[in-house]
Amino acid sequence: MSGEWWRDAVVYEIYLRSFADSDGDGVGDLEGIRSRLSHLVDLGVDALWLTPFYPSPMADHGYDVADYCDVEPSFGDLAGFDRLLADAHAAGLRVIVDLVPNHTSSEHAWFVEALADPQSPMRQRYVFRDGKGPSGEEPPNNWQSMFGGPAWTRAADGQWYLHLFDTRQPDLDWHCDAVHDEMLRVLRFWLDRGVDGFRVDVAHALYKHPELADSPEVPAFEGIEAMAASHVWDRDEVLAVYERWREVTDGYDGDRMLVGEVFLYDVPRIARYVSDTRLHQAFNFTVMQTPWGAAALRETVETALEHFHPGTWVLSNHDLVRHPTRYGGGALGRRRGLAVSALLYALPGSPYLYQGEELGLEESVVPEALRQDPLFLRTGGEQDGRDGCRTPLPWTSDGPGLGFTTGRPWLPFGEGAAELAVDCQRVDPGSTLSTYRRLLHRRRSLLPDLPQEVEITSPAADVLVVRRGPLVVVLNTAAEPVEVPVDGASAVLESTAGGADLSGGVVTVPAAATVWLR
Repeated sequence: MSGEWWRDAVVYEIYLRSFADSDGDGVGDLEGIRSRLSHLVDLGVDALWLTPFYPSPMADHGYDVADYCDVEPSFGDLAGFDRLLADAHAAGLRVIVDLVPNHTSSEHAWFVEALADPQSPMRQRYVFRDGKGPSGEEPPNNWQSMFGGPAWTRAADGQWYLHLFDTRQPDLDWHCDAVHDEMLRVLRFWLDRGVDGFRVDVAHALYKHPELADSPEVPAFEGIEAMAASHVWDRDEVLAVYERWREVTDGYDGDRMLVGEVFLYDVPRIARYVSDTRLHQAFNFTVMQTPWGAAALRETVETALEHFHPGTWVLSNHDLVRHPTRYGGGALGRRRGLAVSALLYALPGSPYLYQGEELGLEESVVPEALRQDPLFLRTGGEQDGRDGCRTPLPWTSDGPGLGFTTGRPWLPFGEGAAELAVDCQRVDPGSTLSTYRRLLHRRRSLLPDLPQEVEITSPAADVLVVRRGPLVVVLNTAAEPVEVPVDGASAVLESTAGGADLSGGVVTVPAAATVWLR
C-alpha cells in the first residue's frame, strides 16, 4: 500500500500491556507484539497503532510519559522497538505510535525541576497559577478532572498546577515556545526511526482558556461538549499546532500521517482538525455513540461522509466499553457488532479496530480489588473505569495465561475468554474471527474498483442499503430476516450470518446481519 495509504487503511490498535507478553511478567511488551505479527497479517489489516511504550511510572498505564524518546524497560528497549518496526514493515504493515502532547508524567524531568524550583524556566512549561482566597487556598477555577475531583493540585510553594486528568499528569502550557520546540523534536526523533505516523492523544485539549474562566457545573466525564463550549479546550489556537506538525510529516518520504483523538461529538467541529494542511484524520466518536438501529446508523454515516474526507470508523478502543456489550452482550451483541462492522468496512474511509474486536470480546467484569484505572480510583468507584475493555487477549484456549503470558496476567481475563481464543476461532469458519478475516480480505480485493461516492437508501425502517460502485451492502437491524430488492446484484459476496440468499433480484438478509453483494 502506498500513496496516501492512510485514506482507506485498516488500522489495528494494540493496547500494549494486554496484547502479548514475551517474558512471563504478566504484562505485554514489544517482543510479544513482534511474535504475533502474523496474526495481523492473516487478519488483513494494513497498519498497527501502538499505545504508549515510553518510560512511565504507569499512573495511567503509559499515558503519563516520563521520557518521550525512549522505551519503558518493562516493554523492551529502543533496539527492540527498531526490530518490531523492521519486522512490521517487512510484513507490509505500517506502524503508528501514540503521542501524548497535552500532559507529561509528574516524574518527567521537566516537572520535577518545575516543582523543585519555582524560578526555573521549566515551570513555564506547565500551567501553574496562584489560587483564590486570602491565602490562595482555593483552586484557580472550578475545572474538574476527567478522572474525577478538582483539576488542580497545590504545590509545596503554594501555587496550583493544572491536570485535566490524574494528579500525576500535569498539563503542559502550549503558550510556551519551548513546549512547541520539544514536541517537534519528539516528532522528528520517531520519524527518523521510521514510524509511519502518530495518533495524537486528546488532540483538542492542548490550549486552554487564557483567562482560565470557570466552566459550567457538569460532571467532568459527562461534560465533554460543555467543556468545549466553555473553551476549556477545543480552542482555535490548537489548529496552528497541527499545521506546523503537518509541515514536519510532509517533509519525510513514505507518506507519514497524523490522526487525532478529538474527543468531541460535534462533527463539524471535529472536521476542522482535518485538512490538507492539518491532521490527516481525526477519530469520529459519534459512531460509538450511535445505538443499534438502521435509522440511527444512517444518520451517523451520512453526517460523517458529509464532513470527513477521508473519514474514520471507530466502534471500540481502550477507553470505550466494547461494542458487543453496548449492542446487548453475548451472542446477540457479537452478531450485531459484526453487522455494523461489515457496514462500516464497505464505506469510504479508514476503519480502526481495537484488539479483541476481531474475537468478539465483550467488556470484562474486573473485581474491584483488581481494578487499576485512575478513573475508577479517583471517583471512588462511581465510574467503572476502563479496565473492563483492557483485559488481556486470549491466544489459546488452555493454560492459566491463555497464551498471553506464562505468568499471572496484570488484569484477569474476561468471562468466557478461553472459548473465544484465537486458536479456537481460527479453525471455525463461522467464528467472529473468520468472518472479520473474510470481510477485510474481501474489502482489500474490492478497493481498486470502489469509488468514493456512495448512495444510501432505507427501503424499510430496519433496513439500510449502501451502494458503492459495484458493491451493494444491505444491513438488517430487525429481529427477523427481511427480503430486500437489489436491482443489478448478481451474487452474494459475504454475509455476517448464515441464511443469506439472492434470488430473482431479491436478497434475503438474516436477522441482525449485513450482506455484501455484487
